[in-house]
Formats: sequence, C-alpha cells, structure tokens
Amino acid sequence: MNLPMALPAEDQTLMYREAAQSADVVAAQFARNRPVVEALAASLRAAPPPFVVTCARGSSDHAATYAKYLFETRLGIVTASASPSVGSVYEAPLRLAGALYLVISQSGKSPDLLRNAEAAKAAGARVVALVNVEDSPLAALADTVLPLAAGPEKSVAATKSYLASLAAILQLGAHWSGDAGLLAALDALPGALRQAWQADWSSLADGLVDATNLFVLGRGLGLAAAQEAALKFKETCGLHAEAYSSAEVKHGPMALVGAGFPVLAFAQPDETGAGTRAAAEEFGRRGARVWLAAADGQSGPGQALALAEVPHPACAPLLVIQSFYRAINALALRRGFNPDLPPHLNKVTETV
Repeated sequence: MNLPMALPAEDQTLMYREAAQSADVVAAQFARNRPVVEALAASLRAAPPPFVVTCARGSSDHAATYAKYLFETRLGIVTASASPSVGSVYEAPLRLAGALYLVISQSGKSPDLLRNAEAAKAAGARVVALVNVEDSPLAALADTVLPLAAGPEKSVAATKSYLASLAAILQLGAHWSGDAGLLAALDALPGALRQAWQADWSSLADGLVDATNLFVLGRGLGLAAAQEAALKFKETCGLHAEAYSSAEVKHGPMALVGAGFPVLAFAQPDETGAGTRAAAEEFGRRGARVWLAAADGQSGPGQALALAEVPHPACAPLLVIQSFYRAINALALRRGFNPDLPPHLNKVTETV
C-alpha cells in the first residue's frame, strides 16, 4: 500500500524559504545592476526607441504586464506584448527596427523565446534580457543583460525570481525616466518587502480552503499582481482562479459573481484604486466573499488584507505579491498540496 507523502511544515517548503529571500535578492540586485542600468537608461534617453516590445511566458509574462504599465505611465512610450508563436511557429517577420525588445525569462533557454529574440535582433531591435541564469543562451545573444540575481530557485512555483523581474523593470524605469520619487523608492523597497512578508493574510487561507473558483481583480500597475496570484492559485492549490482588470470584469465575467463567490481584489494606490474598490463593493453587495488589499486605510467590503507601507505606487504590486506568496504557501498545504511539486509541472518549461 502506498501512503501519501507527509506535507512539510509551512515554513519548511522551498516556496516559503525562497520567497522569504526576496528582500535580500532585490537589494543585492539593485546594487549589482546599477552601473549597467544607468548606462542602458542613458542610452535610451539619448536615442529613444519608437516603442517597447516584451516577450515572455508564465510568471515572466505577468512581469511584462507590469513593464507595460510602468513604461507607458512614466515614460509615455507604447509597450506591447509579443506573441511568441508569431515568430517561433508562424515565423512571421516583424518591423522592429529601433525598438527596445525586452525578453524576460528565469531559465533563458525556452526555444520560442530564443527564436523571437534572434528574429528581433535581426530586425534591428535592441534586445535586453532579464534572465536569472546568466550563462543561458538568451543571455549570450542579448545586446544587454540585466541579471535577476535571484540565485537558484528549486520550487516549481516561481517567487523570488518573479519579484526580481519586477524589481529589474522598476530599476530600469526609474533610471530611464529620471523620476526622483521612483529613484528614492528603490532604496526603500527592500525594507518594505521585509514588512510585506510579515503581513497577516491568514483570513485568505482560512476562507479559501474549500473553494473551487475565484476571481482576482487588479487594474493598471496592479493587474500584474492579479495575474500572478491567479496563476499561483492554479498551480499550487489546484484552485481555478481567473485574473481580471476591475474594469474588464464588468464586460461579462461579473455575471458569474453571486452569493458566496470568492473575490480577491488588489486596489492599486493610484488613480485606478477607486475603481477596483468600487467593483469589490459591488460584489460584496451581491453576497460575494470579498478580500480587499488596499493601502488607503479605509474600511471596505469583506475581509481587509494588511499592506506594507508603500514607498511609491509603483512598488505596490511587489509588496502585494510578497504578502500573497506567504498566504498561498499556507493555503496550498491546508488544501493538501505541496506547493514545491505541483502535479504535471516542471521547473523549466520549454515551448516552441
């Protein structure tokens, strides 16, 4: 008779240990990458690209969503996500001359990302790789490499490498824009991440033990956090979750939300926050079970989730996800899943 393997204690999973390292990872990354980021930013200011293209999959593609909103709101430069299959399967040539082509990957060896990076470079784009494995094929072909410097990540569920991706994008955006507030926030971010790791989100784990479906809401810079959270619910907890913009959810999906339906909402502390709060309040009036993470200190519908002090609105998605990672690790174990070993998944996914 084969007995099920005992689950580790909450603080003994690889996911927990690796996510707990994020503040130190980000601090070290900022210090190490500053010279190359400053040089890249100066070059981009001297010869601004006509647009930015991102290329990534999985959690890295959620980081690309963050890059879109950061670059468009702080730099006014259009940032679009490339569909990897356009280059790797259809082999369709794209007009990318002069563009900044940002490829984000933990392993740096997925064939589809490599083919697209090669095609972008051949088309005259400037290829910048955000990659954790520094001797990877992607790092070798890129014009500029921004190492994530997250160190080995053994849990299948990405945590510190995702936060390192966001941090690298934030550092580039801060230096490229020259925004004094963003630059100052870089120094405060590691401390804020440590505070975020200590936030008590146990009500989320308590309330979702028996759930089967839920929505995760965000908007603007906060949409990337909603996307990442929904993925983690699926891969670590076997829980079907869908991420939506708090505006987009009104275009059809909200019809599913009724009494008892779980909704997790991240209210970004900027111009989009009021809309996310309003959506959460509407769902609460319908009897939905709502958890709201908001930095404005106001009471809201359902359960309030504590947020760390936010040094700049652009830092909020990192802090929300850091608190979420600790909660989702606990929830996975309570649902009988080992978050380090999701069924049917591998650490490195190579798509073509």
